[in-house]
Amino acid sequence: MKQKIRRLLCCLLAASHLFAVTASAEPPSWPSDTGILAESGAVIDADSGALLFGQNCIDTAYPPASITKLLTALIVLENCKLDETVTFSETAMNSVEADSGNKLSLTAGDQMTVEDCLYSLLLFSVNQSANALAEHTAGSIPSFVDMMNDKAAKLGCSDKTHFENPSGLNGDSQNVTAYDMALIARAAFANEDLVRISSALSYKINSTSNNPDGISFRQEHRLIYTDDPNSEFYYPPAVAGKTGYLKAAGNTLVTYAEQDGRRLISVILKGSRPQYFLDGKTLLEFGFDRFQNLSISEHETRYVTGDETVEQNGLTYRASDLMIEPGRVITLPKNAVFEDATLTLEPLSGNHPVNAVAVLRYTYNDRFIGKAYLLTKEADVSLVPSEDSTSPEDPDSEDAGNPTDSPSSGVSWPIHLKLPSGMAAAAACAAVIAVIMIAAISWIFWSRRREARELAARRAARRRRLQAHGDEEEFARLLEMRKAREISRARQKSSHSSRKPDSGFFDDFGE
Repeated sequence: MKQKIRRLLCCLLAASHLFAVTASAEPPSWPSDTGILAESGAVIDADSGALLFGQNCIDTAYPPASITKLLTALIVLENCKLDETVTFSETAMNSVEADSGNKLSLTAGDQMTVEDCLYSLLLFSVNQSANALAEHTAGSIPSFVDMMNDKAAKLGCSDKTHFENPSGLNGDSQNVTAYDMALIARAAFANEDLVRISSALSYKINSTSNNPDGISFRQEHRLIYTDDPNSEFYYPPAVAGKTGYLKAAGNTLVTYAEQDGRRLISVILKGSRPQYFLDGKTLLEFGFDRFQNLSISEHETRYVTGDETVEQNGLTYRASDLMIEPGRVITLPKNAVFEDATLTLEPLSGNHPVNAVAVLRYTYNDRFIGKAYLLTKEADVSLVPSEDSTSPEDPDSEDAGNPTDSPSSGVSWPIHLKLPSGMAAAAACAAVIAVIMIAAISWIFWSRRREARELAARRAARRRRLQAHGDEEEFARLLEMRKAREISRARQKSSHSSRKPDSGFFDDFGE
């Protein structure tokens, strides 16, 4: 019996160890086996906003040089029409460094369309075009710079990022972090006209004073365009981007790439020629090879199914009346699954869809990997008022759009907490182990009581047989022998009988 118990306990311990290992298993680690020779760099997923890899990309700012022109172009496109006429003023021509050149031989009084200026800005990095576009858009270069810094803040850039001019030329405080530049580039490449212009391989502008027949130029980004398709710098997934160089900044690079339905953006700061092209390519290859995107609306069921309710500003929404914003994704390592992500429900802030209820925010090992709005299916969805109803948030507040934003402070929000998948598995396994242990202990006690009852029954039966055959004297003699044997065993503790300790002396007689 004791051997059976020991075996059972060993099995239970082994099983509990197995369950414990399974329950505490962590999701796959975030890939980080890459690096660049430039001082700083980052690669983000343009669809989810997840930072896939960064090197000195958050806390250290560097001069951006001409990749600044991506922000300039974005603001122009948001405020001007492509066929508007831009006039190059004396200020636009002269507000450049003496050695910065005049690539198109422009003169004060020359006119070009906004579209021609943007091509010269993004493909050929003409600083005078940056100044002329700034004046055309905001009335003056300083006013346009204010627009640049306001836009950067709204995109979620940190206070380490600051702009002094629209061209990217040297400035005492003109600096960006690689991550902030990735945020700017993400917004820029969401603009179809900007992608179209910055992805062109060549372009010819119309006539100017010194170029009556017009002038042609070609793409300077070597990952996008090269005379040799077998060049190590050429990278077919690269679609658009911008190069930059200053002595203080070194070589800078932004690249937008598309592959297998995914869109990535890499940023290189303080690089060196020609390695900075290879650094940009390395980050993009890493992002495409090691990560995947999963649709939130196709995988998420929480808050939109079952009997669950969601509360906001004193109103309760039924799950059956809610849906998840389509088209949103999360980015995970390729060996991870959707359930490895951790979901939190966050309050609305800033601009958002009119039928938005909340924000679903996903993290992976505390790293932001994507978000989506929780929406009502219909504008007149039925609402259940709660006891302390309050007015809704101001829908006109600005949405920072920061892919690493955190919940707004000062907002009361009843979050429905849910165990992450790993914790849920651990709790389930612990419950299973507890049930098994309770069942095993109950079986042990029940078995012992059953054997004790059976042994007592056998002894009583043997006693009745002995008495029935008139052997009461023999029976008494055997009892005395049993007592004497027990006394002898107690005195000789080091000596063990070959009999089983639990065996009764009646066992000698058989059934």
